[in-house]
Amino acid sequence: MNAMPYMINIEINGHLFQGYVPANLTLLDLLRNKLRLTGTKKGCDTGDCGSCTVIVNGKAVNACLCLAVEVDGCKVETIEGLYQATETFHPLQDAFVKHGAVQCGFCTPGMIMACKALLDEIPNPGEEQIKEAIAGNLCRCTGYQKIIEAVASVADPKKESDSCPDK
Repeated sequence: MNAMPYMINIEINGHLFQGYVPANLTLLDLLRNKLRLTGTKKGCDTGDCGSCTVIVNGKAVNACLCLAVEVDGCKVETIEGLYQATETFHPLQDAFVKHGAVQCGFCTPGMIMACKALLDEIPNPGEEQIKEAIAGNLCRCTGYQKIIEAVASVADPKKESDSCPDK
């Protein structure tokens, strides 16, 4: 027996999506299959790799673990939205390239979105805060150090972190 679809309204990268979706449709499948925002990658589909990380109302979220109906009324940012907002690459994207933090590129969108969520919350994070922010994102190519260096290069030293300094 098919369940009734739900009407949802989501702001995705500054654009309103309004439509009916099945109750079991993940945010990841909505983004990739219905909206063709394929920058968000489908990796493990179990929340273990972080390649599907997007930002929902300012927080990094694994889109494969989130149902589309759960984000009704929310703001969602994807990797495509970083470019669309300014029609130039986001400073994190530039830093990833400059610091060699991009290898095969599969984890990169999720990594960048996790790091953007961190920098939006803590403009000047320490190394341990960066490591914590990317702990849910797997990368098999870079060894993580170049990713940490890229994020640190974008941090704003003029803005103090609201949290405790690294030890």
